Amino acid sequence: MPAMKHASTLRHLGQFSVVLESASSQAAMMNLKPGEVSGAFGNEHPRAEQWLFVISGAGTVRHGRRKRALKRGDLVLIPRGEAHQIINTQKRGLLRTLNLYCPPAYTKKGDVKPSVEA
Repeated sequence: MPAMKHASTLRHLGQFSVVLESASSQAAMMNLKPGEVSGAFGNEHPRAEQWLFVISGAGTVRHGRRKRALKRGDLVLIPRGEAHQIINTQKRGLLRTLNLYCPPAYTKKGDVKPSVEA
């Protein structure tokens, strides 16, 4: 039987890092500074869906041809393979999110895991 795992996400100060994972899921923290984006539009993880919970701050999620405002307490589900981008639209303060990926989407180094078909 696997043992319980624990990680302190409050100490995470980098832009993006995986904080905990199992064989079937993965948790990561993302902190975007004002005006900062999660990466070039088209960011996708071909194997995993992403659940993004806004811990603090505000911004925009761009997906496909649409944009949607984000604020503290919002929960967003991004289907696997969907092009998207997260943007901190504030003038001051971090946009902090907790991201869950099912199955794990990133390597320990933070690179996107390739599609199973690749």
